[in-house]
Parts: sequence; structure tokens; C-alpha cells
Amino acid sequence: MEGDWTRERRPMDAEIGDQVVKKTVEETKRKRVESLDIFRGLTVVLMILVDDAGGKWQMIGHAPWNGCNLADFVMPFFLFIVGMAIPLAFKKIPNWALGIKKVIIRTIKLIFWGLILQGGYSHAPDKLTYGVDMKHIRWCGILQRIAISFLIVSLLEIATKRGTPKDLLLDRRSVFRVYCLQWMIAACILVVYLSVLYGTYVPDWSFTVYNSDNPDYGKVLKVTCGVRGKLDQPCNAVGYVDREVLGINHLYIHPAWIRSKACSENSPYEGPFRKDAPSWCQAPFEPEGILSSISSILTTIVGVHCGHVLILRKRHVDRLKHWFLMGLFLLVFGIVLHFTNAIPLNKQLYSFSYVCLTAGAAALVFSLFYVMVDILGIPYIFLPFKWIGMNAMLVYVMAAEGIFAGFINGWYYDDPHNTLIYWIQKHIFIGVWNSPKVGILLYVIFAEILFWALVAGICHRFGIYWKL
Repeated sequence: MEGDWTRERRPMDAEIGDQVVKKTVEETKRKRVESLDIFRGLTVVLMILVDDAGGKWQMIGHAPWNGCNLADFVMPFFLFIVGMAIPLAFKKIPNWALGIKKVIIRTIKLIFWGLILQGGYSHAPDKLTYGVDMKHIRWCGILQRIAISFLIVSLLEIATKRGTPKDLLLDRRSVFRVYCLQWMIAACILVVYLSVLYGTYVPDWSFTVYNSDNPDYGKVLKVTCGVRGKLDQPCNAVGYVDREVLGINHLYIHPAWIRSKACSENSPYEGPFRKDAPSWCQAPFEPEGILSSISSILTTIVGVHCGHVLILRKRHVDRLKHWFLMGLFLLVFGIVLHFTNAIPLNKQLYSFSYVCLTAGAAALVFSLFYVMVDILGIPYIFLPFKWIGMNAMLVYVMAAEGIFAGFINGWYYDDPHNTLIYWIQKHIFIGVWNSPKVGILLYVIFAEILFWALVAGICHRFGIYWKL
């Protein structure tokens, strides 16, 4: 992999090059990348914000189908961060056997917590019950998607690890060249995804309405398709693969498309179904399904590449130039694909334009944090993000998944809705501002995000971290 240039160098040049690369790698290993912690913390904060306030502020919630709102950047940001951390982590692991063992153990932990939190077992924070009917367990979710991407890309990193190549300080292309096998695998993943997405025939299908509050409860509704290569809600290959492999009873029962114009009277807000709403509006759909998770691996590979640049580039300006140019190219390319109607931006399908746009945005956002924190040395204004980022699993479970709120709601007075959390929302935030919309937003910012930032800060002070 070193090329002719390496073989033709004089011995003194080779020695100096080896010393520089070795010093750069050692410095990267010794110093924690604070900007990555801050970026991770920001992503957790965004998740809390869009999940708990998105119902009142739909411009930050998930796009009902095509398009890209603030909430739609959360998952790709997580995957990018996971990818970027992989090269940093494997620099500390002495052999491939130990690396594979750590990868498998962490993957199992992620899947376990994903099933507990999003498989239907936990009903927090609104219901004071737990347990799931295995006939309706949801197999996929956020942590499961992260687990799949982490597993595949980590094994790819182990298999293609090349030590410390001597020609990595030459030019922008060298990192791509040394890790070209990873990009070849990425290209194969993209070909498989696009082939299945556009080449799979989607027949007619049916489903049973299991929502007891729905007037159609218990009815079997039919959806007419019989097409190939469609990217609309009822007849895309992503949903078809999940229905065939996972089973329609194991998919997400509250998809974002119920807020689309075809379904909701209050679109883009959730509301009663239109009288002429098509049958598929009541159908389940898995936004973290099999085919879309295959496409999401591409985001993690982009993150891995940025991690390679961080390790193998000596100067800040070289790193930033690489991240910025790649991020800008991906961002613009994704926008062009969408607005030329070539490939629409779609988080539910994890379309290729969506991969490009969000991965490019992730590279640019990280570059901004890197300049402000690791170069200019002003991390203090981002301390809440840093604390949350260093204890991301704790804040994700307790705040984003509502486990702590569910625990508090378990202590009620006279009525299950008469709890401390409901009282704070009603009397301190909504009542004072006389606006449910503003009140909920302020409650999420102060009573959830800032509260858990302080908790994470205290945990950091005493060296307490929840790691998988």
C-alpha cells in the first residue's frame, strides 16, 4: 500500500517521516478529543429537544416523508460520531482477537438495551406498566441500528487496519488511497441498497389494525401496490423487506407519515385522520429497518474516514481542509440530488441523498467544534454538551427514553396524571407563559436538558460514567 514514492525516498527522509507520523499518532492517543465529546453531547440534546418538544414544534420534528428537519439529523450524527471514534478506539487495542471480542460484547449490549427501551418492554414515561407481547415486540430501533453499523464497520476497520503507513502526510488523496478497501466496501453497500430499493417488486399487502382507540380496530385493511422502484409511503421496497423478514406485527406502529397531508387533517401536526385518508395511513412502518440500516452504514464509514484523518494528519489546517471540503461536497451533492428529483431526501428510507446531506453536515459541524475547542481552546461555553457527551448513555436512557420521568410519574397523588412532572409543566412553565407551545419548549430546555447536564457534570466530577 505504500507505493513507489515510499520506496524511492532517501533513508533520512523515511526516518523523519516515521518519527513524525508516530508522534502524531501518540499525541492523538494521549489527548482526548473534546470536540467529539461536545458533538456527541449536542446530538443527545437534539434528541431530547425534538422528541419532547417536537410534538408542539413540528418544524423541528421528523419530516412526515420527504424532506429533512432538525430531528432527521440526530441519527446520522450519532452514526458519524460512532464511526469517528472507531479508529481512535482501535489504536489502543493490541491485537485483532481482543478487538473482535470487544466489538461483539458491545454490540450485544447495544441490542439488549435497544430491545428494553424501544422494543415495547418499557412504557415510560406515560404509562406505569412494563412488559411486551412477544408477538408484537419491535425488533429494530435506534440502539439496534447503531449496533449493526458499529459491528460491521468495526470488523471492517480491524480487517483493513494497515498500521501506520509512511506516506500519509503527502496529500489529501493518501488517506483515501490507504483505506481504499473500505470505500470499495461502501460502494458495494450502496449498489446493494439501490438495487434492492429500485429493483424489488412490491406486491399488494394487508395489515390488521391493532390500535384499540381506532374505529377500525380489528379490521384487516388492504394496500394496493404491484409496482417496482416506487419511493412513496405504501409501496417502497424498504417497507416490503421489513414486512417480509421481520413480520408486519414487529414494526413501529406510530410512523411519522401519519402527519402527512394525505393522512392528517392537521398536517404537519398529528391529528384525526382525514375522511378520505388511504388505508396505509394506519399501517406500521419501521424507520430503523433492515434495508435502511444497510444504507446507514455509509454514514458510519464517512465518520471512520474523518477519524483516520484526525489520527494521520499532523497539522490542524490539513485536518480541517480535508473535513471541510469533503463535508461541503457531500452536503451540496445531497441537496442537488434532492432538488433535481433524482433521489429525494428521506430519513425513513435512509436515501442516498439523505446520507450525503447529513454526513456532510456532520463533518462541517464537527469541524466547527474542532476549531473552537481544540484549536482556539474555548471549551467552557460548551461544558454542558461536554458533560452530556461523556455520559451519553446515562442521559439517553434517563432523559431521551423517559426512564427517570417514568420513575417520578410512579409517585402520584389521587390520579396517575397528578404527578410532580405534570405539576411543574402546568404551573411553572405552561401557566406562567400562558402557552402550551412555549411552556413545553422551556420545560424541555430547563427541566430536562439543563437538569441532566448538571447531573452529568456531577458524575464527571466524581468520575462516574455509564459505558457499554
